[in-house]
Amino acid sequence: MKLLRVGTAGAERPALLDGDGVTLRDMSGLVTDIDGPLLADAAALDRIRAAAEAGDLPVLDAAGLRIGPPLARVGKVVCIGLNYHDHAAETGAEPPAEPVVFLKAADTVVGPDDTVLVPRGSRKTDWEVELAVVIGRTARYIADDEDPLSYVAGYAVAHDVSEREFQIERGGTWDKGKNCETFNPLGPWLVTADEVAEPQALRLRLWVNGELKQDGTTADQIFPVADVVRYLSRFMTLYPGDVINTGTPAGVALGQPEPKPFLRAGDVVELEIEGLGRQRQELKDA
Repeated sequence: MKLLRVGTAGAERPALLDGDGVTLRDMSGLVTDIDGPLLADAAALDRIRAAAEAGDLPVLDAAGLRIGPPLARVGKVVCIGLNYHDHAAETGAEPPAEPVVFLKAADTVVGPDDTVLVPRGSRKTDWEVELAVVIGRTARYIADDEDPLSYVAGYAVAHDVSEREFQIERGGTWDKGKNCETFNPLGPWLVTADEVAEPQALRLRLWVNGELKQDGTTADQIFPVADVVRYLSRFMTLYPGDVINTGTPAGVALGQPEPKPFLRAGDVVELEIEGLGRQRQELKDA
């Protein structure tokens, strides 16, 4: 299923994209929202699936409707840095021996087409298309003989916007360059795990002002999705509604020759992942 939330910020309603890939169906008669408790409720998801297959969900007029993030009340956003071989190479970094982990605040999450704000004083705002993994079952200390993907509710497109000066040159942790307002557009859909046969075979692309900048595949990940979920479960408890951003392929501004083409107000970024939908954001000054 492709689950989404539509409406003004803070007042979104749950919806489903029909099998035709065009028609929206209103789920508000079945569930109040799309969040961690819903993703952990197999019976509720089965009811949604049955209603969708029976054509019982009313059509929702999508004209002029904003698409919000596909998940309400995100628990935490856990991010993996330097997780593509080609991205590590372009930044001159050695591939890490273990996953590089950092956190983004849940309030960085916005809709897939919402405005992205260039922070005040920013000179090096950068783009990163990423596969987001959404947790559906509480995961702690996943054993070696367990399948970590069984804890995954679904997948989505994430834009891990980053301010490189704040991240790298200002000292301390990466958090200062990762947690600026609007720095994690998510969606348009949460695609349930049963529709993603192989998370390590997805094409990711990103354009800036119509120019293709990133064109990669999750097959190039240093640490595949299953390994990342298992690894994280040994350092923190993952709860339904938590999001994992799994890294970005080569092509970011940081890896380009000087003068590096960092983002400015007025730029338009578009990004997509095969089968998971497409985003579009215009940048404005904060």
